[in-house]
Amino acid sequence: MAKQALKEITGKIEKAARIADRKPSDITLIAVSKTRSSDDIRPLLETGHRVFGENRVQEAADKWPALKADYPDSELHMIGQLQSNKAAEAVALFDYIHSLDRPSLLKALAKEMDRQDRRIPCFVQVNIGEEAQKGGCEIAAVPELVEQARQAGLNIAGLMAIPPDDSNPAPYFALLAKLARDQGLAGLSMGMSEDFESAVKLGATHVRVGTALFGPRPTPAG
Repeated sequence: MAKQALKEITGKIEKAARIADRKPSDITLIAVSKTRSSDDIRPLLETGHRVFGENRVQEAADKWPALKADYPDSELHMIGQLQSNKAAEAVALFDYIHSLDRPSLLKALAKEMDRQDRRIPCFVQVNIGEEAQKGGCEIAAVPELVEQARQAGLNIAGLMAIPPDDSNPAPYFALLAKLARDQGLAGLSMGMSEDFESAVKLGATHVRVGTALFGPRPTPAG
């Protein structure tokens, strides 16, 4: 099941990349394993896939040390909102952080990276749809936050965003790509199970796919 789903999604990424005259190898597929058990994750690891995403520090800490011991070349991405008081754990556990969205978190991450002598690439998360309920810095604040991060010595890989639900994501992807170009950033973390092909056509370097790989999340009993 996992092997077939991975093959299908990889094929779709390759097709979308070719349409956009891009190299498929320039796009990283992040398998979003939040709420999935280690038993759900292992079949994908066994196929050779190594890049995974989690959105909670504690959940990742419960699952991934054992998985990384078995698959030391696996790469773990923090894709959920990150509290400043979890910065130490996040820096120790993750290989990329996609949710840098405010100066206080920037300072906490910079302090921990210095203390742990570990430099983790970060994406600045942008509230691309200007939605009150979503994380991410305001569009107008992107240049200042990127500059502050650079001044603090952080490795800023690019920008990340999640377009509004029930909307055409393409204009939001295009806007994020423009914002990244304006800041001289190459990385674009955008696109999920429903819209990753559109994201690839518009420049995504990292797509975050969960349901299309693992199937629907189980509904809690009750």
